[in-house]
Formats: sequence, structure tokens, C-alpha cells
Amino acid sequence: MAEQVKALGSFDAVIHNAGIGYRETRRIATEDGLPQVFAVNKLAPYILTALIQKPKRLVYLSSGLHQSGDASLKDLAWEHRPWRGQQAYSDTKLHDVLLAFAIARRWPEVLSNALEPGWVATKMGGSGAPDDLDAAHRTQAWLAVSGDPAATVAGGYFYHMRPRSPNPATRDAERQEELLDACKHFSGVDLPTN
Repeated sequence: MAEQVKALGSFDAVIHNAGIGYRETRRIATEDGLPQVFAVNKLAPYILTALIQKPKRLVYLSSGLHQSGDASLKDLAWEHRPWRGQQAYSDTKLHDVLLAFAIARRWPEVLSNALEPGWVATKMGGSGAPDDLDAAHRTQAWLAVSGDPAATVAGGYFYHMRPRSPNPATRDAERQEELLDACKHFSGVDLPTN
């Protein structure tokens, strides 16, 4: 897919919106034995970001569950701990914020941000989700195209077009680099330097 995207040239914005939910059983997605939740929610955005031309803006979808993600970055592939779908999902959503902030720090010319769309009634969220479905997509669109000074920032975390405090661990540059190194290790793809 990255080759197809590169053939189209440079993008104004890329929104990393694909994801697998927190109710998933442990499914192996790759020949290397990586869990599907990790491969889709974390590794795919890293690989695509690394392989395409730098867009003007990058938007990474996270979740309020990132607050309970394991910031130790130990056993990312869930090889040694018993599988817990919600924890695996929470971990990857924490990783998405770490990635957004790492990109913002490494590539200052790119507006890289993360957001939580809210817990909305979708196939992933379930019919009882309490948040506003109509508001869920607005923040990502706003971050991708708006000229509003509040949207033309880098290294922000948002909910319903307002800044929100992310897990404090996401601001740790060493942890960001540790995640980038792990993604490089798992994928064989290096994130270009600025």
C-alpha cells in the first residue's frame, strides 16, 4: 500500500484511522507471530508513516483507553503475558500517541497530532456507547484541513476539537524513541530522519 500511496505523490494530510477493537481474541497476523491488534493498530501506522512522502499533517486516532496502556513497552508482542484484549488495545492506543508525538518532535515541519474520537456507537464501540457519533469524526477532519490556529499545531492530543491531557508517559522522548526502535525491530523499516 505504501508504494501505491507514494505513486500518488505528496499528501496534505494522512489520517491513521484503521483499527481493531478491544474485544479481540489473540489472533496472529504476521509470519513473525505478531498479534493482529498490534500489527494493525500500531505497526501499520508506523510503517506507512515511514514509507510514504512526508505529508503536511499526520493524524493518529487513539482512544481514552490509552490512559491505561502499559507505558513500560515490555512484551509488545504479548509473547510472555496472558492475552487480555482490552489491555492489548489500550497499549496500542498509547503507542499511537507516542508515535504522533515522536513524529512531531522529529519532523517539526509536519503537524502530527493524536486524538480520541470518543466512545461511539459503531461496530467497534457497541450499540450502548454513550458519546456523540456525529462529533466523533469532526476532530480528525479539523486537524487534517483546518486553518484554525488551534488545529495548526504539532504534538497535541485532542477530544472534540479541544486539547486534552494525554497519558504523561507519551511526552517522554526516550520512551518515544524506544517505541520507534521496537517498531523498526518488528518491521525492518526505519523511520527517516528529518
